Amino acid sequence: MEEIPARERILTAAEELFAETGFEATPTSKIAERAGVPKGLVHYYFKRKPDLLVALVERLPDERIDLSGVVVDGDVAGSLRGLLAELDRRRQESLVLSSLLYREADTHHTVRDALQSRFRKLVGLIRKVIMAAGSEVQCKADVDSAAELLALAVSYQHSVARHAAEPELGSVTMERELAFISDALALGAGAP
Repeated sequence: MEEIPARERILTAAEELFAETGFEATPTSKIAERAGVPKGLVHYYFKRKPDLLVALVERLPDERIDLSGVVVDGDVAGSLRGLLAELDRRRQESLVLSSLLYREADTHHTVRDALQSRFRKLVGLIRKVIMAAGSEVQCKADVDSAAELLALAVSYQHSVARHAAEPELGSVTMERELAFISDALALGAGAP
């Protein structure tokens, strides 16, 4: 059986401990202890404790998605529905991590900056899906606004998903968002 590299063990321990006790209340000595490494090795890989948070952002599921798997030609709503289903599937793999990072973004600008960069990528991905699905969509400003709005809704849903009392409520709300956006894009393109 292959041994997990020390850096990965440190990140896993940090993720678990930050989720259990919070970033500020977790000393690097506890991280080293849980990872089974000397404390100096934590500092070798991560010069400052906040560097652990930045590395954890990189562990979030990748937003690179093969458009051919989600785009339905001529159906913006169906394409966006496929995209959101794939994003949700990936988010399920990292509920604790994403919740932790959204929480820490309030106090750590490096995490906030990294999450903002991911948000911009999400906007770009949604824009690509809209353009690939809707040949009738003509107005760039409408597409940009739609992509930004949907990315905000997705980000919000993902930031509170772990705490949602009724997860299916998020699906209903997101379905309304999708319908609103696809209807607005169709109206902007001159559809009845």
